[in-house]
Amino acid sequence: MDNTDQDDIAAIGNDPTLLLVDDDKPFLQRLARAMETRGFTVAIADSVEAGLASVKSHAPAYAVVDMRLGDGNGLDIIEAIRARREDTRAVILTGYGNIATAVNAVKLGAIDYLSKPADADEVFAALTRRSGEKVAPPENPMSADRVRWEHIQRVYEMCDRNVSETARRLNMHRRTLQRILAKRAPR
Repeated sequence: MDNTDQDDIAAIGNDPTLLLVDDDKPFLQRLARAMETRGFTVAIADSVEAGLASVKSHAPAYAVVDMRLGDGNGLDIIEAIRARREDTRAVILTGYGNIATAVNAVKLGAIDYLSKPADADEVFAALTRRSGEKVAPPENPMSADRVRWEHIQRVYEMCDRNVSETARRLNMHRRTLQRILAKRAPR
């Protein structure tokens, strides 16, 4: 083994168990292989149901969970993990990144929040980052479209993901809001 492998194993600690949950199967397989080469013992799941079953059988020391899965919300898995094991280092991955869901994820016990596409190096760094270690600020500030998107998402989260109530508070037609929510976040 070279030094990098030893450093990776040292950063992981004594319990290398990692649960990966994502409904994008090719991405899930690639990330699983990459995390195994870094020293993790990986379990994978492609749905909320499979993720919850895996947590029930063995709560992992690390978890990487997609926010939006075909059968529900990845935050349900984070909650289940934290209920069984408080020291789990969990990271939320999503293609629909916004500040409101990031805050919600952290409140539920996630240690970090990464927007897709995230590579294995970013995921590994997030999982093994020491508490108090600062993350580099983003190179590009948010665009005006992104700020609008963030505001809509924050109100949507405050309304417990109720589209009608969110539309009313934003003084926006409900169908317009639904179209906005269905799209990916602007860059």
